[in-house]
Amino acid sequence: MAADPFRIRDHVADFDAIVGDIRACSLATRRTVIMEANIAYGTGRGETLDIFLPNSAGSDMPIHMFIHGGYWRMFSKEDYSCVAETITGAGAVAAIVDYSLMPTARMDILVGQVLKAKAFLLAHADRFGDTSKRFSVSGHSAGAHLATFLFHRSPAPSGVVAAFLLGGLYDLEPLQRSFLRDEIALNDEEVRRFTPMRHEHDPATRVAIMTGELETNPFKIQANAFKDILAAQGLKVRASHVEDGDHKSTVHDLAVVGTPMAAALRAFIVTSGGS
Repeated sequence: MAADPFRIRDHVADFDAIVGDIRACSLATRRTVIMEANIAYGTGRGETLDIFLPNSAGSDMPIHMFIHGGYWRMFSKEDYSCVAETITGAGAVAAIVDYSLMPTARMDILVGQVLKAKAFLLAHADRFGDTSKRFSVSGHSAGAHLATFLFHRSPAPSGVVAAFLLGGLYDLEPLQRSFLRDEIALNDEEVRRFTPMRHEHDPATRVAIMTGELETNPFKIQANAFKDILAAQGLKVRASHVEDGDHKSTVHDLAVVGTPMAAALRAFIVTSGGS
């Protein structure tokens, strides 16, 4: 039987080691970077985010929101605090967001939560030093999927200057035939409502779509298809592959200075309104 292309553990030999390193780096980030933890962006369980500030915090900093992956069913904001190192290094406020996990919560709850988190950050931008409300977002895997709902065409304007999507899932239908069928049990209505390829997006949002060169085919196919859809909708969009990168090494390297991934995210934030 062919390996499931969506079961990442089967395609990344050092999966556990990478996850362990990401968590260790995140713990170090939480100890060394200026932060405010567990800020409630809503009243529901788990509706919290962490804010990290650059060392040279000013009064006019942009905000960049990061949404973690894990196929909507695992990991937390604490596991991915390390990404704040690159975000704050680019002169932006880093907002690392938590959301409820499937299957206990369904997809409509998760999408609603990231929308609430965005609304909270824009409404309270002055609290974190951003007076111009320059707002960008990034996400990995399921987090990239959720990030797409922050820059829909309606209601307009979306408020998202730019979106950085890494290893994302933009067509949910194939997941119904994957190992996730038993883990999150996406139903037909969820596939219809929450497949990004079926939605209209804000033409004012600039989008970068990245996938690892060593990703399995569905991730590459979906990234290219979504790029074409966004371009047809009038968005400025660029898709690229990370040389020798797989689904876990790419997100790991977002926080590692000197790697192409960290450089790409930093440059993306700077050109989206960072310093």
